[in-house]
Amino acid sequence: MKSLNEDIKKGQFKNVYLLYGEEDYLKKQYKGRLTNAMLPEGDTVNYAYFEGKGIPVAQMIDLAETMPFFAERRLIVVENSGLFKGSASELAEYIKTMPETACFLFVENEVDKRGKLYKAVKDKGRIVELGRQDERTLVLWLLGMMKQEKKRVQESTVRYILSKTGTDMENLEKEMEKLFCYTLDRDEITVQDVDAVCTTQITNRIFEMVEAVAKQEKKKALDYYYDLLALKEPPMRILFLLTRQFKLLLEVQNLLKKGMSRKQIAEEAGLHPFVAGKYMEQCRNFREADLRAIMEEGVNLETDVKTGRLSDVMSVEIFILSSLSRGSKNRG
Repeated sequence: MKSLNEDIKKGQFKNVYLLYGEEDYLKKQYKGRLTNAMLPEGDTVNYAYFEGKGIPVAQMIDLAETMPFFAERRLIVVENSGLFKGSASELAEYIKTMPETACFLFVENEVDKRGKLYKAVKDKGRIVELGRQDERTLVLWLLGMMKQEKKRVQESTVRYILSKTGTDMENLEKEMEKLFCYTLDRDEITVQDVDAVCTTQITNRIFEMVEAVAKQEKKKALDYYYDLLALKEPPMRILFLLTRQFKLLLEVQNLLKKGMSRKQIAEEAGLHPFVAGKYMEQCRNFREADLRAIMEEGVNLETDVKTGRLSDVMSVEIFILSSLSRGSKNRG
């Protein structure tokens, strides 16, 4: 990101940019910043936007070959095209000799680094991966937002925000807006404020349910479940998420046995590093055999619901109670 920021700051741009990765918030931010930096405000003549698969490559090339109208460059933004998952050889060859008066800005979720198009962009322009940010980066980002709003806050409170609302930056920004409005007449944000207005993500509630199961806290685990029902969450979705949680714990447990670090586990399991750290702690409360038995129980209960032998609400209650018997604390 440093090189990208330098390009924007100096106003010296490459002919082609590729922004990719899982953090949609950062992709959106940098797409906007690059667009605003390259073209004067309101310039729609020299701007073209394509989205989705099946984009006509020939039309993109024709636009790039067209001289900009009273401007330095013509900007062509291409988003979620899937071009970097295939060969796209025609576009890859064109990029090698494209004119200085054109710029391609690609925004993608996934790319194939072995592909011709990826290699062509790497040689001709700049590629920036905008993936999930680690806990420390998110903490500093949130603290910066607090400072900008002239709010005082403990770092522990910021970490609590992350544990409650998740690590998606777009969602975090919305939660911060709610906090700033709620504390409009005060200059300090507390844990109580966070609890009052911030939304606990369902995945975090599921994590808390499993944590309660691991600690043999029967009432707390069931209370979390009833809270989700009160929020109109479908029981079968809760069962699915619970089963998935235990599956992830098993995966993390196996990766730990291989001696992998938190960063490696996060990449391998597709988790945010902050979340991976929490899973690493939680999986130590279960034996491998317990986790496998819990997952099998989830599949059996789902079958019982589908065949009408059990109600959906009761199936999750049974799953929670059955899982309680397998937490490490229960074995002394």
